[in-house]
Amino acid sequence: MKSPLVKIGLGLVGVLLLARTLYTVDETQLAVVTEFGRYVYTVQEPGLHAKLPWRTRRRFDRRLLLYDPRPSEFLTKDKKNLLVDNYVCWRIVDPKLFLESVTDIPLAEMRLHDIVWSEVSAQIGSVELSDMVNVEHDLVRSEALMAQVAARCDTRARNDFGIEVLDVGIKRLNLPKQNVDSVYERMRAERRRMAMQYRAEGEEEALKIRAEADKEREKILAEAYRKAETIRGQADAEATRIYAAAHQRDPDFYKMTRTLDSYQKLFSDKTTVVLSADSELLQLLTRGRPTH
Repeated sequence: MKSPLVKIGLGLVGVLLLARTLYTVDETQLAVVTEFGRYVYTVQEPGLHAKLPWRTRRRFDRRLLLYDPRPSEFLTKDKKNLLVDNYVCWRIVDPKLFLESVTDIPLAEMRLHDIVWSEVSAQIGSVELSDMVNVEHDLVRSEALMAQVAARCDTRARNDFGIEVLDVGIKRLNLPKQNVDSVYERMRAERRRMAMQYRAEGEEEALKIRAEADKEREKILAEAYRKAETIRGQADAEATRIYAAAHQRDPDFYKMTRTLDSYQKLFSDKTTVVLSADSELLQLLTRGRPTH
């Protein structure tokens, strides 16, 4: 009959074997089983699993991970320093390669930092500061540049470390102190340029409006002159008709009134007229109205 100590010892050994054999995998994790440090297989299904007692399992987070490095300073194509605060969204897609290359997440983030820094530096170095910081939103290319960075980082990280890089974004762009004044001056110059452009466009539009108004005024005046001349011609024709009718009714009276009109136009207190005594013009004054 076995002693109680032996039974307790066997029980402890059994518990130890179970502990070394059975393990659980959470739904947010994946497990890698190794044998003396060598990769054996990957467990991606959550739940209870078993392995040989001498094998080791390691758990890794299968969720989307966020790496938030410290801001770094980069040099643009036009030799301006730019302080970039970015982030990296990544996850493990090849557990075997991940385990063999970087071992754990802190070391993976260090490798990611090197890749992202080199790609961001290359992209920012290929554009000018105005492509990253601009008062015109349509001229800013930061999103397109970061998309290219993410694609290149994904290729390198996937091939080297079994990591998928889903996004590389910019949280904040800052300017070092030595660049702030020059950037503000460039922004002021840009605003001055826009103001001059708006003034020039306004003056051009004003000239068009004035030219159109002058054209319309000339058109109205020409039409008014035409109508006035028409009315004046009609009035002259009517006056001529009336004069002709009056002349036909009483030629002598008509001649007399016309002569008096001539006197009114010719003579004044400042007019001196020297005429012969038999002048026809003076007949009305010297002889009166002729009678028949």
